Amino acid sequence: MARVIRVHEFGGPEALVEETIPDSAPGAGEIRIRQTAVGVNFTDVHTRRGDHPDLHALPRPIGVGQEAVGRVEVVAAGVTRFRVGGRVAYATRPLGAYADVRNLSADRCVPVPDGIADEAVAATLLKGLTVRCLIQLVYPVRPGDTVVFHAAAGGVGTIAGQWLSAIGARAVGIVGARDKVELARASGYAHVFVQGEDDWAGQVRELTAGAGVPVVYDSVGRSTWDESIACLGRTGRMVCFGNTSGLVPPLSVNLLRDQGSLWLTWMKFGDYTATTAELDACAAAFFAALRSGTVTPKIHATFPLAQAAAAHRLLEARATRGSVVLIP
Repeated sequence: MARVIRVHEFGGPEALVEETIPDSAPGAGEIRIRQTAVGVNFTDVHTRRGDHPDLHALPRPIGVGQEAVGRVEVVAAGVTRFRVGGRVAYATRPLGAYADVRNLSADRCVPVPDGIADEAVAATLLKGLTVRCLIQLVYPVRPGDTVVFHAAAGGVGTIAGQWLSAIGARAVGIVGARDKVELARASGYAHVFVQGEDDWAGQVRELTAGAGVPVVYDSVGRSTWDESIACLGRTGRMVCFGNTSGLVPPLSVNLLRDQGSLWLTWMKFGDYTATTAELDACAAAFFAALRSGTVTPKIHATFPLAQAAAAHRLLEARATRGSVVLIP
Protein backbone atom coordinates (compact mmCIF):
# COMPACT_ATOMS: atom_id res chain seq x y z
CA MET A 1 0.00 0.00 0.00
CA ALA A 2 1.11 3.57 -0.71
CA ARG A 3 0.49 6.64 1.42
CA VAL A 4 -0.49 9.72 -0.57
CA ILE A 5 -1.67 13.27 0.05
CA ARG A 6 -4.45 14.31 -2.33
CA VAL A 7 -7.07 17.00 -2.85
CA HIS A 8 -10.76 16.12 -3.26
CA GLU A 9 -12.00 19.71 -3.20
CA PHE A 10 -9.90 22.84 -3.75
CA GLY A 11 -9.42 24.99 -0.69
CA GLY A 12 -7.17 25.81 2.24
CA PRO A 13 -4.48 23.61 3.77
CA GLU A 14 -7.18 21.44 5.31
CA ALA A 15 -8.02 20.28 1.76
CA LEU A 16 -4.87 18.13 1.82
CA VAL A 17 -6.08 14.63 2.73
CA GLU A 18 -3.82 11.69 3.62
CA GLU A 19 -4.99 8.40 2.10
CA THR A 20 -3.77 4.87 1.53
CA ILE A 21 -4.07 3.38 -1.94
CA PRO A 22 -2.99 0.03 -3.42
CA ASP A 23 0.46 -0.26 -4.98
CA SER A 24 0.50 -0.77 -8.73
CA ALA A 25 3.18 -2.19 -10.98
CA PRO A 26 5.07 0.37 -13.07
CA GLY A 27 3.77 0.67 -16.60
CA ALA A 28 5.76 0.65 -19.82
CA GLY A 29 8.79 2.92 -19.56
CA GLU A 30 8.27 3.52 -15.82
CA ILE A 31 10.10 2.89 -12.59
CA ARG A 32 8.73 2.59 -9.06
CA ILE A 33 10.41 4.97 -6.61
CA ARG A 34 10.49 4.47 -2.84
CA GLN A 35 10.66 8.13 -1.88
CA THR A 36 12.86 9.44 0.92
CA ALA A 37 12.23 13.20 0.67
CA VAL A 38 9.66 15.38 -1.10
CA GLY A 39 10.06 19.04 -2.04
CA VAL A 40 7.36 21.59 -1.22
CA ASN A 41 6.93 24.50 -3.63
CA PHE A 42 4.49 27.37 -4.02
CA THR A 43 3.17 25.72 -7.16
CA ASP A 44 1.78 23.05 -4.78
CA VAL A 45 -0.25 25.78 -3.07
CA HIS A 46 -1.65 26.78 -6.46
CA THR A 47 -2.62 23.13 -7.01
CA ARG A 48 -4.34 22.84 -3.64
CA ARG A 49 -6.27 26.07 -4.17
CA GLY A 50 -7.17 25.33 -7.80
CA ASP A 51 -5.62 28.59 -8.93
CA HIS A 52 -5.12 27.56 -12.55
CA PRO A 53 -7.94 26.63 -14.97
CA ASP A 54 -6.23 23.43 -16.15
CA LEU A 55 -6.44 22.00 -12.63
CA HIS A 56 -10.23 22.09 -12.73
CA ALA A 57 -10.22 19.78 -15.74
CA LEU A 58 -8.31 17.04 -13.88
CA PRO A 59 -10.23 14.09 -12.42
CA ARG A 60 -10.39 14.13 -8.63
CA PRO A 61 -8.87 13.37 -6.25
CA ILE A 62 -5.85 15.28 -7.49
CA GLY A 63 -2.31 14.44 -6.42
CA VAL A 64 -0.09 17.24 -5.15
CA GLY A 65 3.60 17.96 -5.68
CA GLN A 66 6.07 17.44 -8.48
CA GLU A 67 9.47 17.01 -6.84
CA ALA A 68 11.02 14.15 -4.87
CA VAL A 69 14.06 11.90 -4.44
CA GLY A 70 14.32 8.22 -3.59
CA ARG A 71 15.57 4.82 -4.67
CA VAL A 72 14.40 2.68 -7.56
CA GLU A 73 12.33 -0.23 -6.25
CA VAL A 74 11.03 -1.77 -9.48
CA VAL A 75 12.03 -1.29 -13.12
CA ALA A 76 9.55 -2.04 -15.90
CA ALA A 77 10.61 -4.39 -18.67
CA GLY A 78 12.69 -2.66 -21.31
CA VAL A 79 13.84 0.25 -19.12
CA THR A 80 17.63 0.53 -19.24
CA ARG A 81 18.09 4.06 -17.91
CA PHE A 82 18.04 2.96 -14.23
CA ARG A 83 18.60 -0.10 -12.10
CA VAL A 84 16.96 -1.29 -8.91
CA GLY A 85 18.60 0.39 -5.92
CA GLY A 86 19.78 3.42 -7.85
CA ARG A 87 19.14 6.87 -6.44
CA VAL A 88 16.91 9.07 -8.59
CA ALA A 89 15.09 12.38 -8.42
CA TYR A 90 12.50 14.22 -10.46
CA ALA A 91 10.85 17.61 -10.76
CA THR A 92 8.00 17.09 -13.18
CA ARG A 93 4.34 16.45 -13.74
CA PRO A 94 2.15 14.45 -13.49
CA LEU A 95 1.26 15.70 -10.03
CA GLY A 96 1.54 13.30 -7.12
CA ALA A 97 4.93 13.68 -5.44
CA TYR A 98 3.33 13.85 -1.97
CA ALA A 99 3.62 10.09 -1.46
CA ASP A 100 5.91 7.48 0.00
CA VAL A 101 6.03 5.44 -3.23
CA ARG A 102 5.02 6.18 -6.81
CA ASN A 103 5.54 5.15 -10.41
CA LEU A 104 6.98 7.60 -12.91
CA SER A 105 8.39 7.66 -16.42
CA ALA A 106 12.08 6.84 -16.32
CA ASP A 107 12.73 9.46 -18.98
CA ARG A 108 11.54 12.22 -16.60
CA CYS A 109 13.83 11.14 -13.75
CA VAL A 110 17.50 11.94 -13.33
CA PRO A 111 20.27 10.01 -11.57
CA VAL A 112 21.52 11.60 -8.36
CA PRO A 113 25.31 11.65 -7.95
CA ASP A 114 26.99 10.60 -4.73
CA GLY A 115 27.85 13.21 -2.16
CA ILE A 116 24.50 15.04 -2.07
CA ALA A 117 21.99 14.30 0.71
CA ASP A 118 18.45 13.29 -0.20
CA GLU A 119 16.96 16.22 1.72
CA ALA A 120 19.24 18.62 -0.16
CA VAL A 121 18.08 17.26 -3.51
CA ALA A 122 14.39 17.40 -2.56
CA ALA A 123 14.84 20.93 -1.23
CA THR A 124 16.49 22.25 -4.35
CA LEU A 125 15.94 20.27 -7.56
CA LEU A 126 12.85 22.01 -8.94
CA LYS A 127 14.16 25.35 -7.75
CA GLY A 128 17.67 24.67 -9.05
CA LEU A 129 16.45 23.59 -12.48
CA THR A 130 14.30 26.72 -12.55
CA VAL A 131 17.27 28.95 -11.70
CA ARG A 132 19.48 27.25 -14.24
CA CYS A 133 16.90 27.89 -16.97
CA LEU A 134 16.40 31.50 -15.86
CA ILE A 135 20.02 32.60 -15.63
CA GLN A 136 21.64 30.43 -18.30
CA LEU A 137 18.96 29.89 -20.95
CA VAL A 138 16.21 32.54 -20.82
CA TYR A 139 18.72 35.33 -20.28
CA PRO A 140 22.35 34.14 -20.02
CA VAL A 141 23.69 36.32 -17.22
CA ARG A 142 27.24 37.58 -17.76
CA PRO A 143 29.88 38.70 -15.29
CA GLY A 144 29.26 42.34 -14.45
CA ASP A 145 25.54 42.28 -15.23
CA THR A 146 23.24 43.92 -12.69
CA VAL A 147 20.06 41.85 -12.39
CA VAL A 148 16.93 42.07 -10.24
CA PHE A 149 15.52 38.92 -8.62
CA HIS A 150 12.25 38.84 -6.67
CA ALA A 151 11.50 36.73 -3.58
CA ALA A 152 15.23 36.72 -2.91
CA ALA A 153 14.89 35.04 0.49
CA GLY A 154 12.73 32.17 -0.76
CA GLY A 155 13.77 28.75 -1.99
CA VAL A 156 14.38 29.81 -5.61
CA GLY A 157 15.75 33.20 -4.60
CA THR A 158 18.42 31.91 -2.24
CA ILE A 159 19.71 29.53 -4.91
CA ALA A 160 19.66 32.28 -7.53
CA GLY A 161 21.59 34.69 -5.31
CA GLN A 162 24.38 32.20 -4.74
CA TRP A 163 24.62 31.21 -8.40
CA LEU A 164 24.50 34.79 -9.68
CA SER A 165 27.23 35.79 -7.26
CA ALA A 166 29.41 32.91 -8.46
CA ILE A 167 28.94 34.06 -12.06
CA GLY A 168 30.18 37.52 -11.08
CA ALA A 169 26.88 39.36 -11.54
CA ARG A 170 25.66 42.11 -9.23
CA ALA A 171 22.41 40.69 -7.95
CA VAL A 172 19.72 42.97 -6.54
CA GLY A 173 17.25 41.08 -4.38
CA ILE A 174 13.69 42.14 -3.60
CA VAL A 175 12.11 40.64 -0.47
CA GLY A 176 8.67 40.88 1.06
CA ALA A 177 9.65 41.80 4.63
CA ARG A 178 12.44 43.61 6.44
CA ASP A 179 13.40 40.52 8.44
CA LYS A 180 14.30 38.70 5.20
CA VAL A 181 16.99 41.17 4.18
CA GLU A 182 19.88 39.48 5.98
CA LEU A 183 19.11 36.05 4.54
CA ALA A 184 19.08 37.51 1.05
CA ARG A 185 22.40 39.26 1.67
CA ALA A 186 23.87 36.02 3.01
CA SER A 187 22.72 34.32 -0.20
CA GLY A 188 24.87 36.53 -2.38
CA TYR A 189 22.74 39.58 -3.16
CA ALA A 190 24.80 42.76 -3.32
CA HIS A 191 21.77 44.95 -2.62
CA VAL A 192 18.45 44.02 -1.01
CA PHE A 193 15.26 46.11 -0.97
CA VAL A 194 11.87 45.53 0.63
CA GLN A 195 8.77 45.50 -1.55
CA GLY A 196 6.20 47.96 -0.22
CA GLU A 197 8.74 49.90 1.86
CA ASP A 198 11.63 50.88 -0.39
CA ASP A 199 11.53 52.71 -3.71
CA TRP A 200 13.50 49.86 -5.14
CA ALA A 201 12.81 50.67 -8.79
CA GLY A 202 14.25 54.15 -8.26
CA GLN A 203 17.21 52.82 -6.35
CA VAL A 204 17.95 50.27 -9.05
CA ARG A 205 18.02 53.14 -11.53
CA GLU A 206 20.50 54.94 -9.28
CA LEU A 207 22.69 51.84 -8.99
CA THR A 208 22.87 51.65 -12.78
CA ALA A 209 23.42 55.40 -13.33
CA GLY A 210 19.96 55.67 -14.86
CA ALA A 211 20.49 52.93 -17.44
CA GLY A 212 18.31 50.27 -15.80
CA VAL A 213 18.96 46.54 -15.70
CA PRO A 214 19.04 44.06 -18.59
CA VAL A 215 16.73 41.58 -16.86
CA VAL A 216 14.20 41.26 -14.04
CA TYR A 217 13.21 37.81 -12.77
CA ASP A 218 9.74 38.15 -11.23
CA SER A 219 7.81 35.35 -9.52
CA VAL A 220 5.48 37.65 -7.58
CA GLY A 221 3.28 39.03 -10.34
CA ARG A 222 0.58 41.64 -9.82
CA SER A 223 2.07 43.61 -6.91
CA THR A 224 5.54 44.00 -8.44
CA TRP A 225 4.78 44.34 -12.14
CA ASP A 226 4.85 48.13 -12.49
CA GLU A 227 8.12 48.56 -10.58
CA SER A 228 9.76 45.67 -12.39
CA ILE A 229 9.00 47.28 -15.74
CA ALA A 230 10.18 50.65 -14.44
CA CYS A 231 13.68 49.48 -13.57
CA LEU A 232 14.37 47.73 -16.90
CA GLY A 233 16.85 49.30 -19.28
CA ARG A 234 16.53 49.66 -23.03
CA THR A 235 15.81 46.26 -24.65
CA GLY A 236 15.61 44.76 -21.16
CA ARG A 237 13.90 41.46 -20.49
CA MET A 238 10.97 41.00 -18.16
CA VAL A 239 10.97 37.34 -17.14
CA CYS A 240 7.86 36.17 -15.31
CA PHE A 241 7.90 32.76 -13.66
CA GLY A 242 5.26 32.95 -10.95
CA ASN A 243 2.36 34.95 -9.59
CA THR A 244 2.25 34.60 -5.81
CA SER A 245 0.49 37.98 -5.48
CA GLY A 246 -1.94 37.35 -8.33
CA LEU A 247 -1.91 37.45 -12.11
CA VAL A 248 -0.50 40.47 -13.91
CA PRO A 249 -3.33 42.64 -15.31
CA PRO A 250 -3.91 42.59 -19.09
CA LEU A 251 -1.53 44.89 -20.91
CA SER A 252 -1.01 46.47 -24.29
CA VAL A 253 1.98 45.36 -26.30
CA ASN A 254 2.60 49.07 -26.88
CA LEU A 255 3.88 49.22 -23.27
CA LEU A 256 6.92 47.23 -24.34
CA ARG A 257 7.57 49.69 -27.16
CA ASP A 258 7.12 52.77 -25.00
CA GLN A 259 9.38 51.52 -22.21
CA GLY A 260 12.34 50.87 -24.51
CA SER A 261 11.69 47.92 -26.85
CA LEU A 262 11.39 45.55 -23.92
CA TRP A 263 11.18 41.76 -24.13
CA LEU A 264 8.53 39.88 -22.13
CA THR A 265 8.39 36.14 -21.49
CA TRP A 266 6.87 33.68 -19.09
CA MET A 267 9.38 30.96 -18.19
CA LYS A 268 7.97 27.50 -17.51
CA PHE A 269 10.98 25.32 -16.93
CA GLY A 270 9.22 22.26 -18.33
CA ASP A 271 9.38 23.90 -21.76
CA TYR A 272 13.17 24.14 -21.39
CA THR A 273 13.54 20.52 -20.23
CA ALA A 274 11.00 18.87 -22.51
CA THR A 275 13.38 16.22 -23.86
CA THR A 276 15.39 13.77 -21.79
CA ALA A 277 18.61 15.23 -23.18
CA GLU A 278 17.57 18.77 -22.14
CA LEU A 279 16.56 17.53 -18.70
CA ASP A 280 19.83 15.65 -18.19
CA ALA A 281 21.89 18.67 -19.23
CA CYS A 282 19.97 20.93 -16.88
CA ALA A 283 20.22 18.52 -13.95
CA ALA A 284 23.92 17.93 -14.57
CA ALA A 285 24.59 21.67 -14.45
CA PHE A 286 22.67 22.03 -11.20
CA PHE A 287 24.18 19.00 -9.49
CA ALA A 288 27.63 20.32 -10.44
CA ALA A 289 26.74 23.60 -8.73
CA LEU A 290 25.64 21.69 -5.62
CA ARG A 291 28.71 19.47 -5.45
CA SER A 292 31.13 22.35 -6.01
CA GLY A 293 29.56 24.43 -3.26
CA THR A 294 28.43 27.13 -5.69
CA VAL A 295 24.96 26.47 -4.29
CA THR A 296 24.45 25.46 -0.66
CA PRO A 297 20.91 24.28 0.17
CA LYS A 298 19.03 26.33 2.74
CA ILE A 299 16.38 24.13 4.34
CA HIS A 300 14.00 26.13 6.49
CA ALA A 301 11.96 23.22 7.84
CA THR A 302 11.13 19.55 7.40
CA PHE A 303 7.74 17.97 8.16
CA PRO A 304 6.45 14.40 8.14
CA LEU A 305 4.43 13.66 5.02
CA ALA A 306 1.25 13.60 7.12
CA GLN A 307 1.84 17.23 8.11
CA ALA A 308 1.77 18.60 4.56
CA ALA A 309 -0.91 21.08 5.60
CA ALA A 310 1.45 22.64 8.15
CA ALA A 311 4.09 22.99 5.44
CA HIS A 312 1.57 24.76 3.20
CA ARG A 313 0.55 27.16 5.95
CA LEU A 314 4.17 28.11 6.46
CA LEU A 315 4.76 28.63 2.76
CA GLU A 316 1.53 30.52 2.15
CA ALA A 317 2.30 32.90 5.02
CA ARG A 318 5.60 33.73 3.27
CA ALA A 319 7.30 32.82 6.54
CA THR A 320 10.00 30.64 4.99
CA ARG A 321 13.70 31.41 4.94
CA GLY A 322 14.68 28.75 2.44
CA SER A 323 13.09 25.47 1.35
CA VAL A 324 10.55 23.16 2.97
CA VAL A 325 10.78 19.35 2.73
CA LEU A 326 8.39 16.51 3.56
CA ILE A 327 9.74 13.19 4.86
CA PRO A 328 7.58 10.14 3.97
